[in-house]
Amino acid sequence: MPLTSDDLQTLWLTLKLATVVTVLLLLLGTPIAWWLARSRSWLRGPVAAIVALPLVLPPTVLGFYLLLAMAPSGPLGQVTGALGLGTLAFTFEGLVIASLLYSMPFVVQPIQNAIEAIGDRPLEAAATLRAGPVDRFMTVVLPLAAPGFVTAAVLGFAHTIGEFGVVLMIGGNIPGETRVMSVQIYDHVEAMDYARAHWLAGGMMLFSFVVLLLVYGTRAGRQAGAMRYGR
Repeated sequence: MPLTSDDLQTLWLTLKLATVVTVLLLLLGTPIAWWLARSRSWLRGPVAAIVALPLVLPPTVLGFYLLLAMAPSGPLGQVTGALGLGTLAFTFEGLVIASLLYSMPFVVQPIQNAIEAIGDRPLEAAATLRAGPVDRFMTVVLPLAAPGFVTAAVLGFAHTIGEFGVVLMIGGNIPGETRVMSVQIYDHVEAMDYARAHWLAGGMMLFSFVVLLLVYGTRAGRQAGAMRYGR
């Protein structure tokens, strides 16, 4: 059974959301991961706990409080209202903000682990060669931590595609605006259109398997390389 135009529109919106969120998470999550990996501040523990909170927090709880924050009387809603932007709830932009928070640990933690695995010696060696902070990050950290960045991008993208509770709370079910793939599957099931639900759910299962295969394949390659060179 081929996908309908509504299904294709939902698929496009889901891929657009996941792409935007992944790019933003890499830009925002990298400095956070760097600070968590290198800092010795007492704030490291609380910040790490806040970043990891979506891992254990029910999505509807996060969505509920974000919905309150984005309401006209909420702190974020008051700011966007004063700027003439209206409220972010039930908009694509609201979905982006909610997805950024919900997928944050899936991007920050792999990058943090990759940076921690580098250790101090390569950075100290680069510093002795008069490499500045930006130069050290670009020429030392990025190449050595590249697998961690790849894993972070893949997991962040995949996790955003699979969101349901948060996006339903913040975005609702507006066609072409906030109706993503997980919500579309739910709609098909509610309508007892199991054939179309199978098409979409099966595609997401295959996608998830490919993502995990890529992630674990990358890790296996890193471990084999480390064993080969005695690291």
